[in-house]
Amino acid sequence: MEKIVDIRPIKKQLRSSCKEMRRAMDKTLKENYDKKIQNKLLNLFVVREADMVLTYVSTSIEVETHGFINALLKQGKKVAVPKCLNDKGDMDFFIINSFDDLEEGYFGVLEPNPSKCRSVLPTEKTVCVVPAFLFDEKGYRLGYGKGYYDRYLSDFKGTSVGICYQENIRDSLMHGKYDRPVGLIVTEKRIVDLL
Repeated sequence: MEKIVDIRPIKKQLRSSCKEMRRAMDKTLKENYDKKIQNKLLNLFVVREADMVLTYVSTSIEVETHGFINALLKQGKKVAVPKCLNDKGDMDFFIINSFDDLEEGYFGVLEPNPSKCRSVLPTEKTVCVVPAFLFDEKGYRLGYGKGYYDRYLSDFKGTSVGICYQENIRDSLMHGKYDRPVGLIVTEKRIVDLL
């Protein structure tokens, strides 16, 4: 009989150590890595050809996305960012035209103001940029533990692109039956194509 392992405590410990590592990152090094990741993202064929890009609005310990969002908006690309709808793991993406369309939401993260923005219907040509503390070589991720992205990606038909730092890539991560892998991973050093 297969032994069932509760992976939640393992994930919790990994999250904690990743947060510490990210907080301790040298600021100049982080900025350098963020710029490299942004350039790789902007040059991805799927991003260049996308009808719309869904991306998170970064906090201080995440790969920075503010420059990426601004670059996409300057190109005239449709950009949508997530809004947590409840504490059960449901979220939706809303089109923004600038950072003025954002307000503080769940967990203190900048989210779209629904009175200024409209929700989106992604297509197969939509790209979703996914944050994580860690990714493995198969595209599975260690996220924040609430399941927002796994729920969203379960019905997503476009291309999902995970971004993180190279030191946050592992050979494999334990994952559950609801975890969804991404199709591509971009780090400051390489692009992992899992499509």
